[in-house]
Amino acid sequence: MRSVKSWRARTLQAATLVLLSAASGTQAANGPLDQPGRSEPVQVRFDPMIRQTSVMGAVSSGLCFSFSLPEEWRRTAQGLKSTVSDVEIGIGLRSAGELRDMPQPDLASRDAAFLQKDYEDLLGRPAQSVSLSPHGRAARWSATWIDANLPSASPSMTVETLIVPLSGEWVLELSLSGVKTQAAHDALARRLLARLQVQGRAACQG
Repeated sequence: MRSVKSWRARTLQAATLVLLSAASGTQAANGPLDQPGRSEPVQVRFDPMIRQTSVMGAVSSGLCFSFSLPEEWRRTAQGLKSTVSDVEIGIGLRSAGELRDMPQPDLASRDAAFLQKDYEDLLGRPAQSVSLSPHGRAARWSATWIDANLPSASPSMTVETLIVPLSGEWVLELSLSGVKTQAAHDALARRLLARLQVQGRAACQG
């Protein structure tokens, strides 16, 4: 579903440019840093009659997830890309086994702590602001780094991921980028979570 090395390289490059170079303005980079790639690529099907894209993905444990999006979207190495805007959705999976050393009480909070540690190790500094809030069956993790050395009024980088436990063994990570406003970001996040279904793998065949 996602290449670990390519995603880490892309994130490292973006983070380095944001936090260490002479960039200006508020910057944002979204998406998990580490993805095991233990699932098949997502299936993406656009129906031109109803102007809707169906997305389906299988998990190695025998589960599948699916959701729909308005307009046409195409599959990328990281997840999905809208054909009518700059919006992208990063899609990743993480197993409970990878999170077993995290002390948090539930799978979503362990994944959030894992993401935060991974970013902080990469950037070499703790986040100035971190939040983890419930959104129905999902959790919304957000962290912001601020560097006074950047020549801008509000030099910052924010990363945000929707964490959806698919079972006791797997979490789905959805990361939105390229959304112009926070209101549009929140609306797309709500739609994703409202349309997301988790079923037995046979339900996503064909």
